[in-house]
Amino acid sequence: GTNNHATFKVTQITFLPHTDARFELFWLFPLYTYSCDTLNAAFVFHQYIKKFYNETLIEDFGWTPDENFITVLYSLTVSIFAVGGMIGALLVSRLVTRYGRKGTLVRATVLVFIGGALMGFSRACRMPAMVIIGRFITGVHSGICLSVVPMYLGEVAPKSRRGFLSLIPSIHICLGVFLAQVLGLSELLGKEEYWPLLLSLVVFPTAIQLMLLPWFPESPRYLLIEKGNIHATIAGYKVEVEEMQEEQRSLSSIESVSVWGLLIDRSVRWQVITITVVNIGMQLSGIDAIWFYTNEIFRDAGIPESYIQYTTVGTGAIEVISGMLGCFTIERLGRRPLMIGGFFFMGLCCFGITITALFQVQLPVLRYVSVACVVGIIAGFCIGPAGVPFLITAELFKQSHRPAAYSVAGCLNWLSNFTIGFVFPFLEISMGPYCYLIFCGICLGVALYTFFVIPETRNKTFMEISQMFATNNNIDKEELTSNGHLNLTTMNGYGTLGRH
Repeated sequence: GTNNHATFKVTQITFLPHTDARFELFWLFPLYTYSCDTLNAAFVFHQYIKKFYNETLIEDFGWTPDENFITVLYSLTVSIFAVGGMIGALLVSRLVTRYGRKGTLVRATVLVFIGGALMGFSRACRMPAMVIIGRFITGVHSGICLSVVPMYLGEVAPKSRRGFLSLIPSIHICLGVFLAQVLGLSELLGKEEYWPLLLSLVVFPTAIQLMLLPWFPESPRYLLIEKGNIHATIAGYKVEVEEMQEEQRSLSSIESVSVWGLLIDRSVRWQVITITVVNIGMQLSGIDAIWFYTNEIFRDAGIPESYIQYTTVGTGAIEVISGMLGCFTIERLGRRPLMIGGFFFMGLCCFGITITALFQVQLPVLRYVSVACVVGIIAGFCIGPAGVPFLITAELFKQSHRPAAYSVAGCLNWLSNFTIGFVFPFLEISMGPYCYLIFCGICLGVALYTFFVIPETRNKTFMEISQMFATNNNIDKEELTSNGHLNLTTMNGYGTLGRH
């Protein structure tokens, strides 16, 4: 610990030649962080779960529900995951400030064990409420991790690898969906008696995370800037210490700002607008509607019912390949091209789905074009819009504002996810295929916003990125620089930590 007048001598500080070996370990890390939303990925289970709800209410409670009530109950089961995600996102700012980035992730794993156990034993206990509560609890965990993991990876990565590492979580989300689709095949766990097992499988990757994560170091920016712990920072990392010093000196306070403080701070006004646009646009792009109605579109295209499950698995494989393509090109192309290209291509494909739906009766060949448009929307989303919004949320804000920014971004993301899931069925009923034109307009709008407003952040320090927004926020760049809090100097192999 430090106080305002303390000075420490750190002996034998040796900065080793730069190596990326430590950062390659983070390939493993996100794989064990996200609990896979198997209920949404394995669509076959909806009939089994509805049957379980119906039989339980009849046999155990002596009440025969109508079809509408069972549908509402199942809709609650699906949507409660997003509600939990919103609550988890709102907790992020306080959790990461108190426990750190790694500490928050370690503590959050207990939620998965509780939620997985509830879902796994729900059928044996004949309690539908256990499924709903379990979904809610795992949703809270996902809401926390979906914000904390990109924040952590963005802070531990050198700026030359920040984009690559920060997009890895989106790949593992795609891998989770793909794995759920494969396990949901009728030859594997896609049978009625196995649905509780598949829903509870989230505990196994979480157990691996719990074994590995304590061996990973804490975020250096959290240790140095927020905790003033130079010993742990030097011992744990070979990072750009000067960059962290520059960021720390720019802060008027090392205390994390609240969500309300973030929203009223004029120095980050356009950064807040930016994360609002990209996170809402990410979910309102129509991707959730496409995932939900993929089977129906494939069925209309004439694909036999018995083969649709394999076609769906194929779309999952395309998600993984597209995510890897974005991950391995982001450091070469930058953030803007992936965002602009991804949203623009999704907009064109949404327009294509409307056209094919209107004229496929007259031109049957358009049914296959509609399948191509579905694949194009999924590929365009996974290349850029699926992961870049979480990356730029880390890059656009300094240490004091970053936790609150992730709370705002995560909450908007989950709220938009819930909204589209709730509203889209009514849009389809009232507008038919024209509803995809709304998604087309949103995608093109976000692409234009990115083109005109969002600067390229590749290979930029957090301070340089903040200065790029200074003009738009009507503040002088000098206001973003030195306020002189924590100063680390090295001399003849020695380091001193002092507050000035």
